[in-house]
Amino acid sequence: MTENGNHNNLPAAAELESLAAFALERARAAGADQAEVTLGSGVGLSVNVRKGEIDTLEYHRDRTLGVVVYFGGRKGSASAGELNERAIAEAVHGACEIARFTSADPANGLAPAELMADRDANLDLDLHHPWALSADDAVELARSCEAAALAADTRISNTEGAGVSAHRGIHTFANSHGFMATVPESRHSINCVAVAGSGADMQRDYWYTVARSPDDLEDAEQVGRRAAEHTVARLGAKPLATERVPVLFQAPVARGLIGHLVGAVRGSALYRHASFLLDSQGQQLFPEWVQMVERPHLPRALGSAAFDGDGVATADSPLIADGVLQRYVLDAYSARRLGLQTTANAGGVHNLEVAPSPGGYDFAALLQQLDRGLVVTELMGQGVNLVTGDYSRGAAGFWVERGEIVRPVQEVTIAGQLRELFAKVQAVGNDIDRRGNIRTGSILLEQMTVAGE
Repeated sequence: MTENGNHNNLPAAAELESLAAFALERARAAGADQAEVTLGSGVGLSVNVRKGEIDTLEYHRDRTLGVVVYFGGRKGSASAGELNERAIAEAVHGACEIARFTSADPANGLAPAELMADRDANLDLDLHHPWALSADDAVELARSCEAAALAADTRISNTEGAGVSAHRGIHTFANSHGFMATVPESRHSINCVAVAGSGADMQRDYWYTVARSPDDLEDAEQVGRRAAEHTVARLGAKPLATERVPVLFQAPVARGLIGHLVGAVRGSALYRHASFLLDSQGQQLFPEWVQMVERPHLPRALGSAAFDGDGVATADSPLIADGVLQRYVLDAYSARRLGLQTTANAGGVHNLEVAPSPGGYDFAALLQQLDRGLVVTELMGQGVNLVTGDYSRGAAGFWVERGEIVRPVQEVTIAGQLRELFAKVQAVGNDIDRRGNIRTGSILLEQMTVAGE
């Protein structure tokens, strides 16, 4: 355990912005045409318990500094773990020295000045909710979470522990266009991993809750119970015979399926010609009812941001409309490489929402539509080739007959071609998982190859 009596203190916005201005002035004095700087500080507490005993208890204090300079298309960058003028001066000097040895790239440089976010708009996304959580309180929460898991079912034989974390931070981004903004934010979580069974039939599963505000977290005991329920449901899991059947991705793993779409239309994959969706803007990728929209300004959401990593203002923006790809996912550099304009996605997507199917389907209704096939609740391995779109991953979940779950399944492989899978999405549920930058319900696919025994 490491402890710092001042672990709750963060620098003031004015202090960070003064240091940012100092960094930009040093870069200008060194001859840089353009420069940008990111400064951040975070504090937090995390605890893990197992069998009621403290496994780890840590206070965290992070300070980060990043400087990027441009000299006529030549780029240099440097970072440091301190926030003071000496560290900044050294980082700027190091970045400038690096730039002198790099090759010029016409795509380098800041995003266009006219696209910068307007700090005077005072967009409050409600992202900062400190949790006044003492170490003793965190330990008791984790213990109650684990105890609830152990008490939920007699078949729960053990746990891999329960954890509680509370984190808040502040970061400033500034560049030589005159843009400067400071954002305070927080992120808190509770998690539990339960173990069920004995001997050859042992299973593990987990549950977690994460939110900007502690008020939005699930109850710690509920997290433990859900971890136990998921674990017990897997007891007796067996492989399947190989066949082609409909597959339902439960919401937490469906996020990954949409993540492959985002990865394939990301600028870095496109300008490297390393995507199966090259030149696909304006093409029908999904059925006509499928809609996906980025909503970066949702209050308290985990993916909300008033500006991206380049300082570009964010706004609601469709990615898929009526099944058609509307745009790519670009930062300033990749946009220049492609002869396009940035989509304010430096750093990734911001609350990409996949709209539920018309009429609405809860999970039970999706099972009825599936009728006979596989529900996937866990994925393993990295068998996704975004160059070709080939998809093959280890999976576990449940077998469904006549719209009802009949038994747990493990040690199977699901396979298909992503472009074909996207085109044959049958339904999207209204059981939306909001615990990340991609927000989607469960996704039903018409058919995949399920390989088992």
